[in-house]
This record gives sequence, structure tokens and C-alpha cells, in this order.
Amino acid sequence: MMKNIFAILIMAISMGAMAQNGFYDFTVKDIDGNDFSFSQLKGKKVMVVNTASKCGYTPQYEDLEKLYKQYGGEKFVILGFPANNFMKQEPGTNEEIKDFCAKNYGVSFPMMSKISVKGDDMHPLYQWLTSKEKNGVEDSSVKWNFQKYLLGADGKLEKVVGTRTGPMDEEIIDWLKSK
Repeated sequence: MMKNIFAILIMAISMGAMAQNGFYDFTVKDIDGNDFSFSQLKGKKVMVVNTASKCGYTPQYEDLEKLYKQYGGEKFVILGFPANNFMKQEPGTNEEIKDFCAKNYGVSFPMMSKISVKGDDMHPLYQWLTSKEKNGVEDSSVKWNFQKYLLGADGKLEKVVGTRTGPMDEEIIDWLKSK
């Protein structure tokens, strides 16, 4: 009997039937260096956005904060991930980024430690977000700062929203208001 269970397990793994790591399995470092477990986000819609302080789209922080103040709480959260992948537009340290966000935009949504969102050193979260094989929905690539990944309250990727679509865009508001 043990041989049969082992054979079924091997077959399931080879067929890709075993569950990939899900969104809620991730733990990252917040901007202060503390562990931030995504398991605490169960039941909430989540926007994951890669940010930069010296980008033409940096003013999106203002609308991200507005969106968070209006919809954030028990049902929705924004997670900001500073990244220096595009023309070195996020050169600061975590402390400098945190100060910049607070002083210039009053950011109160959770900001995480600086990571890489593309390339050979891509953070495992972004490997999951950009790979259909891992997220089960679609392949994508991070094209620029302030690209948004929208996850449902079940932790499943629902939408990838490009940089040019602002946080208060009807597409995002409609997503937030949908079931």
C-alpha cells in the first residue's frame, strides 16, 4: 500500500498536480526589516505595486494613499515594494525611502524592504506574480515602476495593471467594488 501511495505522489508531482506555493505562503521584510507574513492578508483584496522615489510616476504615491484611505482596512490593502530596476530610480536605503514616502505623500499603507522585481535577482514574490506556472493565471513582466498586481480575497492573481493606469482609475475602483 505504501508503494501505491508513493507512486501516486510521484505521478501527481510529475503532472504538476501538487500545489505551488501560494500568495499567503510568502513572508517578506517590511521597510523596517520586520517579517511581514502574507497569511495575515487572508480575506482581503491586495494590490502589490513596485515603487520608486525618482520616477515620473512617483506622484502615484498620492493616489495610492488616497485609495488606501478610502478602501483600505478589513477588505483591502496595498503593499508597496520599492525597487531600483528601472534607470536606478530608487537609489535610497529603506530608511530614506520610508522618510521620503512619509514626508512627501503621507504614506500609511504597508511598505516593504527594497527588492528586485526583474532580472537574475528577482524576488521570489515577483517570480510568483509574473509566472503562470507559479500563480496559475498568467505570465507577465514588470515593465516599469508602479505596475500593479491585483489579488482577490482568496489570494489568487486577478489582474495586472500597467504603470500608466493610476491607482484611482475606474478599472481599479470597479475591481475593488466587485465581489
